[in-house]
Amino acid sequence: MDKLAAIILISLVFILGASIGSFLNVVIYRIPAGLSLIHPPSRCPHCFHKLGVTENVPVLGWLWLRGRCRWCRTPISPRYPLVEAITGLLFVLVYWKFDYNLTTIGYWALLSWLLALSAIDFDTMTLPNELTQSGLIVGLGFQIWRGWQDAQVANYLMLGISSAVLGIWLLDAIRWMGSFAFGQTAMGGGDPKLAAMIGAWLGWKSLLLTGFLACASGALVGGSAIALGLLDRRQPMPFGPFLALGAALAMFFGDEIISTYLKIFFPLGN
Repeated sequence: MDKLAAIILISLVFILGASIGSFLNVVIYRIPAGLSLIHPPSRCPHCFHKLGVTENVPVLGWLWLRGRCRWCRTPISPRYPLVEAITGLLFVLVYWKFDYNLTTIGYWALLSWLLALSAIDFDTMTLPNELTQSGLIVGLGFQIWRGWQDAQVANYLMLGISSAVLGIWLLDAIRWMGSFAFGQTAMGGGDPKLAAMIGAWLGWKSLLLTGFLACASGALVGGSAIALGLLDRRQPMPFGPFLALGAALAMFFGDEIISTYLKIFFPLGN
């Protein structure tokens, strides 16, 4: 593939991702509010004016409007184009890493779910069942699809189910131990469900790595925030974004991390 064709293809992948990101903004805003994702069409949340075609263009629409509603001039949060741009970049990274195949499509879907759940958890300290449960079901469907490609549907489905169950057990155990150690609720009830969803998509090995990376990054960020006075010791902090980060890292670099770990700690077996 020549450079021009590669640039065009990557641009199309970014546009696809940014468009999905635009829909994720709707999910992030409407699901916690209990609103329909379909009706009414996209509109200004302040003056309720329906957005035009040019105003709905991912990233560029916000820039064109200079961050303000065209009609009431109310500021529009920069998180809207940020979510769109991040989704586009993630789609490009997945395509760059895995090329275009079944895995690529599956990982695009997984990252979309993780991004929406992370933003909602950051805003509301909740992980809606509508997203964790639907993500779990689609993750198991992804395993069935992979199994059908390899003529091992039952094996892949059992991998997804067992890994989902492990995710619930693992996060429930961490939640129980954290609550016992700190004398207060250490984790919400949605985090085990998110872990189950991740397990269904990635399998038990990547799930364990996800849990480790999430705890390590959460402890680092939380400890730093407390040390800087940005967070009180008793103040709750959403754990969903750290699970999502751990899952993304495990998805992109899981094989390399696990291989390096085994070489360092179990050199005779490699």
